[in-house]
Amino acid sequence: MTAPHSRVSQRIGAIAESATLAVDAKAKALKAAGRPVIGFGAGEPDFPTPSYIVDAAIKACSEPAMHRYTPAAGLPALREAIATKTARDSGFTCDASQVLVTNGGKQALYNAFATLLDPGDEVILQAPYWTTYPESIQLAGGVPVVVMTDETSGYLATVEQLEAARTERTKVLVFVSPSNPTGAVYPPALVKAIGEWAVEHGIWVVTDEIYEHLIYGDAEFSSMPTLVPELANQCVIVNGVAKTYAMTGWRVGWMIGPNDVIKAATNWQSHATSNVANVSQAAAIAAVSGDLSAVDDMKIAFDRRRQLIVSMLNDIPGVTCPEPFGAFYAYPSVKELLGKDIAGHVAHTSQELSALLLDEVEVAVVPGEAFGTPGFLRLSYALSDNDLTEGVSRMATFLGQAK
Repeated sequence: MTAPHSRVSQRIGAIAESATLAVDAKAKALKAAGRPVIGFGAGEPDFPTPSYIVDAAIKACSEPAMHRYTPAAGLPALREAIATKTARDSGFTCDASQVLVTNGGKQALYNAFATLLDPGDEVILQAPYWTTYPESIQLAGGVPVVVMTDETSGYLATVEQLEAARTERTKVLVFVSPSNPTGAVYPPALVKAIGEWAVEHGIWVVTDEIYEHLIYGDAEFSSMPTLVPELANQCVIVNGVAKTYAMTGWRVGWMIGPNDVIKAATNWQSHATSNVANVSQAAAIAAVSGDLSAVDDMKIAFDRRRQLIVSMLNDIPGVTCPEPFGAFYAYPSVKELLGKDIAGHVAHTSQELSALLLDEVEVAVVPGEAFGTPGFLRLSYALSDNDLTEGVSRMATFLGQAK
């Protein structure tokens, strides 16, 4: 008798649910049920999309051309606008033909990995990493090779660490600065050195620049192919409107790369999803063609909250939080609290500790296990000052009982 087939394929069955979205969904469900949950889980600005962008979308709704299929690679006007915006913001010059518009940054990442990787190709991935990276790599047949960083280095990897992880199967390096989940920002000299290392060894770089404009203090954003021009033919840039323009729900991202890679990725997308919703693309044209005043206003609030949350977290005994210089996340170590009695409860992992915080003080955070580094928590500070203060105060009261 033939063995029965699994109802779900091994490939899809092996995918882990997005931990950040799961925490956010649970927090929202509890709030809807009337519980005073404060959620630090979601990575999205708590600001509305700027009105001029919304107006562009409303106008597009009444245009019959926007009711039809459009090119799978994106509206020509948007591809051109993205190329212009990229040269303006990061100094990297590309042609519109090198741009593929995608359904958010996640599809851009998957397109990139699916296009570049053959089964067994290795991808160097620095931890803590965003939860989607390893899943996208494995779905494309690649093998993540994790390079660990921690709070002692400010979550920055060295060229020596990357070189130690390189093998004859290494094809891609994933590079992220500013980082989700840590908020770490690589200094230009280190970005340049890593780019030169990739060129020397013929390694592709997939660089995620979604947080390029969310930089604080003396930190500086650097686009690797701008600093290392010879890398351009082996580099894919991933970006989108979600974070800069408070447009997480509009689902518009893009990838920029060599023409042959973009053509192949476009062929793939033509079968997977076809074009991004035209109304969202029209909104994105308005976003990337406009100035950066919207993000500048958000940065003032984020910077204030950044300093507040780091100070409050570091005041909690047993919690160590390096200062993040980009994005809108704090990534404190809670390793000293694990195994201790906290008001009659003992958490042996950061996952157990995050569950305790939700159950005992109704604060939702994402455990470090989701990002490849147990012993840490990720807190988004893209929420109101009042909620931030109340939420961390609840944590401090509860965790302060550890002994």
